[in-house]
Amino acid sequence: MTALARQLSLTDAVFIGLAAMLGAGIFAAIAPALTAAGNWVWLSLLLAAVVAYCNAVSSAQLAACHPQAGGTYLYARERLHPLAGFIAGACFLVGKTASGAVMALTFAHYLLPAYAKPAALLALALLTALNLLGIAKTALVSRLIVVMVIAGLLAIVALCLSAPTADWRRLLPSDSVSPAGLLQGAAIWFFAFAGYARLATLAEEVREPRRVLTRAIPLSLTLVLGLYLLVSLAALSAAGPSALAASAAPLATAVEAAGFAALAPAVRLLAAIACLGVLIALIAGISRTLLAMSRNRDLPGFFEHIEPRRQVPRRAELTVALAIGIAITSLDVYEAIGFSAFCVLLYYALTNASALKLSKTERVWPRALSHIGLVGCLLLAFSLPDKALLWGGLCVSALTVYYLIRKNRHGY
Repeated sequence: MTALARQLSLTDAVFIGLAAMLGAGIFAAIAPALTAAGNWVWLSLLLAAVVAYCNAVSSAQLAACHPQAGGTYLYARERLHPLAGFIAGACFLVGKTASGAVMALTFAHYLLPAYAKPAALLALALLTALNLLGIAKTALVSRLIVVMVIAGLLAIVALCLSAPTADWRRLLPSDSVSPAGLLQGAAIWFFAFAGYARLATLAEEVREPRRVLTRAIPLSLTLVLGLYLLVSLAALSAAGPSALAASAAPLATAVEAAGFAALAPAVRLLAAIACLGVLIALIAGISRTLLAMSRNRDLPGFFEHIEPRRQVPRRAELTVALAIGIAITSLDVYEAIGFSAFCVLLYYALTNASALKLSKTERVWPRALSHIGLVGCLLLAFSLPDKALLWGGLCVSALTVYYLIRKNRHGY
């Protein structure tokens, strides 16, 4: 079996984690989160961050013990049961394929709204070609995108806070919100944090995985939380929750409300770049899970081939691109966010269940964090709209039935 090359340093890993998360929440999920939680949205963000942090430390510990491609598919398979591993892999493949469609479409809606689907498909094709050049190229592009996005978001914060119309009273809860609305807002925000899964799925390409992953995953999550809080609070103070929730481009709306309408096109360009950063990391992460599932014969062996020159799973990456392309042509952005969040929350529930099987010598963080993460994931997952539960459950169930038939037919 050909192994992937270990090329990623701690800095590379942090930048890939940042690129995977920055963009999803601020540019795609903030409006539906506001619709669910109103101006309690900051509390739903903190709730999502607590669950995400528990998941992050579980992922980091497991990735350090199992430094191969596959993420929770591998952990649940080794620590729980092969069926649990397959279900985790199915959740990841389905949920992240939907995430890829969300990012491609969000990119297109910000940059070329009149040609959204063709532009999304073109972006997908270009980023797939870039990923096929090797993981080092992916890390370099991720670093460049992250630097631009962080600088741009900090500039948006400065514009919103300097506006004469900025009013911090807009941050105070003025309307009541139901516990269900708060949880649903947190589940949508969780979609924004789930990018650190890409680091776990790339574990086979990280140098010194135990040292690097136990630092990179929590660090990238903490940095993103700080930036999300800063940007969302500044945007709320400038425009208020109602205007942001009704906008297809909420940060552009915030800048316009702050009196800088001439800069709205720059905000749209920044959003498009951020979404490309998420999408490139998604393509890499999904293909590595597909590779791992193929190696274990849970999926056809066709996908385990690694192209020898670039050391990339070319067949897996092309298949992932095809699946995301199909999703782009058939999914609505906001419905896809709920669909993705449901599958990813189930995935992380299995991550935490796997982490509970770690021994004392393998554990870096307290066991209680994995318990909190497990309960939190299930609570948030089943707070999502019924349509997300239905379609997410059907897709994962269909793949699971395929696995059981395949296992019975081949006798392993």
